[in-house]
Amino acid sequence: MKKLLTLSILSVFLLPVQAQDGSLETTDAPMRADAKTGWSFGGVPVVAYDSDIGFKYGALVNLYDYGDGKRYPMYDHSVYLEWSRTTKGSGINQFTWDTDKLIPGIRSFFEVSYRTERALDFYGFNGTQALYDADYEASLTADGFRNRLFFRHSRKYLRTKADFQGKIIGNKFRWLAGIGFYNTVIDSVDIDALNEGKTEDLLSKNSLYGFYVDEGIIPQDQATGGAHTLLKAGLVFDTRDNEPNPFSGIWTEMQLHYLPQFLSNTQYGYSRYVFTHRQYFTIIPDWMNVAYRVSFQGKLTGDMPFYMMPYLFNTAPKLTSDGVGGSKTVRGILRNRLVGEGLAYGNLELRSKIVKFNFINQNWYIALSAFVDGGMVTQKFQYPDNVPAFIDPADPQATEIPVIDPLAKEKPHLSYGGGFHIVLNENFIVTADYGLAADKADGSSGLYIGLNFLY
Repeated sequence: MKKLLTLSILSVFLLPVQAQDGSLETTDAPMRADAKTGWSFGGVPVVAYDSDIGFKYGALVNLYDYGDGKRYPMYDHSVYLEWSRTTKGSGINQFTWDTDKLIPGIRSFFEVSYRTERALDFYGFNGTQALYDADYEASLTADGFRNRLFFRHSRKYLRTKADFQGKIIGNKFRWLAGIGFYNTVIDSVDIDALNEGKTEDLLSKNSLYGFYVDEGIIPQDQATGGAHTLLKAGLVFDTRDNEPNPFSGIWTEMQLHYLPQFLSNTQYGYSRYVFTHRQYFTIIPDWMNVAYRVSFQGKLTGDMPFYMMPYLFNTAPKLTSDGVGGSKTVRGILRNRLVGEGLAYGNLELRSKIVKFNFINQNWYIALSAFVDGGMVTQKFQYPDNVPAFIDPADPQATEIPVIDPLAKEKPHLSYGGGFHIVLNENFIVTADYGLAADKADGSSGLYIGLNFLY
């Protein structure tokens, strides 16, 4: 792990030193002596680690157009390209374009991405009702039940988006609108490919996803995914004193989503709401602060396919993430551990700069953080009245193995931990977070090495 963190830190030196905060607010201030003009190129190897997806490798390129330089370090255009893979089978192919010059006075954000997951986490629905036992993932000894990919399925999805934000009252109070297309393809893990050439530790075809499909818990017309067009509108109120690590202000957003059936290749359509509030407090000016976040996202009307339930939505540039659990929501519990028609999660974090220094003519600081995270399902997936139990095909007595407890009451799923952060020029942040699950039914722990504070 030390080597992974070292590689992450070294990758900083391949970035352009004018790392950006993403703000596009106009200014009448005099042009800075060190201002850049025109296009600036920045490339960096993608080096990160996440307990859920493994070691991440690849490359990204970020192009900035500063125009005449009068707004520097603000930019006219930002173009981002990423190609990356992980050792646990995830892949990202992504293009984004961020600008306020295409439509004057409106910030536009466009994305085209294709993401693949050879073994995406799937634990069932409704949190506590979806039973998790680490023994189910034990190494296979024959063609039996235990299988290290039992709680997995594959997913590929194409996402295209166009998001827009405009001013209502200055840059603090904004409207947002957008359209997105999601084409999701779901299947069982391709164990034939993973078994190829191996003589031991083979994988079996047993999986929780396969069980849910076979028993009709996941309907056949949802089992392999579908394509949907998402229409959204909302409001954003943002008074943060800076974006990378705010010491004061709030960032609140409310969105309404509509995925009409007539813009889908399935019979499903629905609407949902998204509400997220973040607030920041100064404890010691420029040295210690506290930040918290709460988010509620749930269905309003219609029928939501199971493969759309995990997606969590935020305004650009944070974008969409997978369900509650893991590096972006509740650090330390399993990725996608909490899935339902409605979800809530929250984070409380104390951040403290412990040292500031100048190195290679750049400004740096090191910070530590401590956090408590939590989440729960607020709107449940409807299980059938008679929930079956999984039967181990390798057991001659056909022992029933419980994987669902429909009578279990949902409760908060908690984790706690700490982080280490190295920051270059206030904006470029290399982060290592380590979280511990409070309940072994939600996993054990997680280590996440990447970029930026969580929120």
